[in-house]
Amino acid sequence: MQKHHTAAGLIAGLAAASIWGGMYVVSKVVLEVIPPFSLLLLRLLMGALTLGVVIFFRNRKTGQKTVISREFFWASFLTGFVGYGVSLGFQFVGTKLSTASNGALVTSATPAFVLLFAPLLLGEQVTPRRIIALAVSTLGVLAVIDPRSAELSPPLFWGNVSLLAAALTWALYSVLVRKVSKSADLLASSVIMLAGGMPSSVLFGMLEVHSQGVGEITPGIVGGLLFLGIISTAAAMFLWNYAFAELPAAVASLTFFAQPVVGALLGWFFLAEEITPLFLAGGVLIGFGILIASSE
Repeated sequence: MQKHHTAAGLIAGLAAASIWGGMYVVSKVVLEVIPPFSLLLLRLLMGALTLGVVIFFRNRKTGQKTVISREFFWASFLTGFVGYGVSLGFQFVGTKLSTASNGALVTSATPAFVLLFAPLLLGEQVTPRRIIALAVSTLGVLAVIDPRSAELSPPLFWGNVSLLAAALTWALYSVLVRKVSKSADLLASSVIMLAGGMPSSVLFGMLEVHSQGVGEITPGIVGGLLFLGIISTAAAMFLWNYAFAELPAAVASLTFFAQPVVGALLGWFFLAEEITPLFLAGGVLIGFGILIASSE
């Protein structure tokens, strides 16, 4: 890997995971007013529109046109359907039927699933260094989220299964992004991927609104929507896609571990939650694991 591509890819992946780690406070407030799939649909619409505007001004500046072939469209659309239609759907169901601590623990399996899919779909080699990096980073994230808080009782079974399916399908989506991006305009592809999650979001969103309704839309809720649509969706999703376009999937996936670290730090800063020595050790291990993988 060329050093500047490696650095840019790592920064992009870490930035995306950090944004997602910090979005839960905003999401929690907005979800009190707007049901999950309706919120997802709004995020996807705002994200696609934002990136579409970026493409428009980029093409206007360069004098280029974005050419989209049928093959490119469907490859991107189906990739987006896996990530935003299927994976996020499982995540919503799992979060509702299980617990937040279980969600953090189970979805941390995503990089391991990437290591499974990358050789099959991309022909990437599973090297001892990448396995060691994954093991070290996984130990770090377990230290950060503390698996002792997880609950495995029978009533949570289907929620935990849904969370596992979310981790599995997000890993598949991430690997497919690298496959699609090898011969694609990444901005245009990202817009189409966001559109891929809209059909299921429209269907489930309509059912939600019909059964639950929508609460009062205040200026604070509008601000939260803009943050979730522009920053957490348009910017973060593009950065995540860029990381997988620039880096081997097994390396890019490790940046996912920044998410629980940032979430815990924000909890400490805004909610006075405790930062333990175990958390600090976990953060060091995660960083060390990423360093091992990226120095290959």
